[in-house]
Amino acid sequence: MKYKTYLFDLDGTLTDSGKGIINAVRYSLKRSGDEIPVEETLLKFIGPPLWESFETFLGFSHEKAENAVKLYREYYNETGLFENSVYSGIPELLEILRADGAKLAVATSKPEVFSLKILERFDLLKYFDSVTGSELDGTRTEKSDVIACALEKFTAQGKSLEEIKSGAVMVGDRKHDIIGARKNGLPCIAVLYGYGNESEFREYGADYIVKAPQDITDI
Repeated sequence: MKYKTYLFDLDGTLTDSGKGIINAVRYSLKRSGDEIPVEETLLKFIGPPLWESFETFLGFSHEKAENAVKLYREYYNETGLFENSVYSGIPELLEILRADGAKLAVATSKPEVFSLKILERFDLLKYFDSVTGSELDGTRTEKSDVIACALEKFTAQGKSLEEIKSGAVMVGDRKHDIIGARKNGLPCIAVLYGYGNESEFREYGADYIVKAPQDITDI
């Protein structure tokens, strides 16, 4: 099937944001006096909503997680945001899809305000019709809600939501992208060059698994 609308995750799909996220988590834990976990645990923070990560991976209460997120943003908003790089082949992929007439959007659990700054900094914003992320107050962090909002934005162009969904696909690197796509009735392309792995993708039922950005054009 030739897709007409592509929704892209940001962290681990368009950019390799691991360094900035991990450094911000370390900063947050150091400021609060908490023990810094092993690297394997820190890597799990790349992708999921921050509140969920602090609660799930470190056992924080909701209140403690809220404080951890505030401390995280002290570092991330100034420094971690740009400890980041665009994956090789992404600009070329976006050029090809745009030239083919596809509509492109970003759908990320990262706060929208940060996402816009990152995309602009790395000259990727020009490729996208819209950018949808979470809010700084912690609302719209669930990937299914982000995807639903991103899809809704395309209805302003005169098409029905069902018509848009029929030609849309989600592209991401974690189980949250697959789950969020499923809840919205979309297929999902899972990318192995990010922070997920093949066993995770098969467990959650990714429709396609690709090794590199250019493989998406084969689909």
